[in-house]
Amino acid sequence: MRFGIIWRQGAVMCLTLWLIHTPARAVTHPVAPASSRWGRLIHTPARAVTVDFEEFDEPPYSLGPESYYNGADGAGGFTSGEAFFNNTYTDWGGGLYSWAGWAVSNVTDTTTPGYDNQYSAYTGSGAGGSEFYGVAFVSAFDPLPAIELPPGAIAESLQVTNTTYAALSMLYGDGYAKMFGGDTGADPDWFRLTIAGLDGEGAPTGEIEFYLADYRFDDDAMDYVVDEWVLVDLTPLGAARTLTFGLASTDVGPWGMNTPAYFALDDLTYVPEPQSAALLLLGVVPLWRRRGSARLAGEDRR
Repeated sequence: MRFGIIWRQGAVMCLTLWLIHTPARAVTHPVAPASSRWGRLIHTPARAVTVDFEEFDEPPYSLGPESYYNGADGAGGFTSGEAFFNNTYTDWGGGLYSWAGWAVSNVTDTTTPGYDNQYSAYTGSGAGGSEFYGVAFVSAFDPLPAIELPPGAIAESLQVTNTTYAALSMLYGDGYAKMFGGDTGADPDWFRLTIAGLDGEGAPTGEIEFYLADYRFDDDAMDYVVDEWVLVDLTPLGAARTLTFGLASTDVGPWGMNTPAYFALDDLTYVPEPQSAALLLLGVVPLWRRRGSARLAGEDRR
């Protein structure tokens, strides 16, 4: 498709704008250099953005080794890679606090059980051996952990794993939760993450279920608790603007789920909204109008 804007002011002048519009993909190509006096614009596939939290060693967070950010500054969330992660933090006084939603951590402890080690991924690092990763806590009294993507972005994938707190609880049990499989190993226990997509109006776009632990197999040797980073495909969620994260378990008591309601996340990847021919033309329209009498010519080129 070729579009031309022709105006008359004394001598006849002609500005021709070439647009080649291709769908957005998670690959990159170099942008072609200008090839004429008026320039030549090539619309290339959008570059995929990966949210990996690695900026958290810099201000304003400046996290040192074996540390975490849990929203204690009362900000209500944080932005990484232009995606917003919600957080609820309450200071109850006397050194007591609670938090829910998202935290960021570089804690590497994979052996200490219990609540005091709630910020550690069971892998001991972020995805691919990186330093930082996200930790989510699902509270029955606060909004679900959620990620709000930039307008027009399409979620592609993310990586998840268990926290040390949840993994050791499922493997060995603790004062609140059972050992998965029970004494015989035959109990069909599971720990499930549900990722739901919502569009810009809050309407559902789809759901994805991922089992962080699964003991339902006839062969007990196949039972597992996830202990590595696993890639989850998000494309079934379509054009979701917001992702929400819920947890469920077979180990439930009078007060709700007994399994520690935590998981870790890293390398969220999305493709930004691609530019369109219409958006590029908007930059030319004011010039056209200032030139007085004008006409827009379009010509199909085969």
